[in-house]
Amino acid sequence: VQLVESGGGLVQPGGSLRLSCAASGFTFSNYVMGWYLQVPGLGREWVANIVTNDGSTAYNNSVKGRFTISRDNARHMVYLQMDSLKPDDADVYYCNAKAYGTDARYGYWGQGTQVTVSS
Repeated sequence: VQLVESGGGLVQPGGSLRLSCAASGFTFSNYVMGWYLQVPGLGREWVANIVTNDGSTAYNNSVKGRFTISRDNARHMVYLQMDSLKPDDADVYYCNAKAYGTDARYGYWGQGTQVTVSS
């Protein structure tokens, strides 16, 4: 199983980034794909997720209206379009795959991609 994130980088406040997650080694359509960030001392915080088989999405209130999660089932890819970025959005973002009805902690994780928001 492998999840490989890419697309992080440095962006000015108000700017945009698109994160990508390439998934392999498991049945993509059987999993819920999500994005998380690392909160120092508190663990990983959920940002958004998408149900791969029907495309339904959910977002943390802190990013609702600014971030959009999507997937390409044929390519086993998940994306996070991040718009109107704020300095508080800066963090390492992790891709996660979890089976339906399970906790993300017990799923698969990528290595993370760094997002820096600074002028």
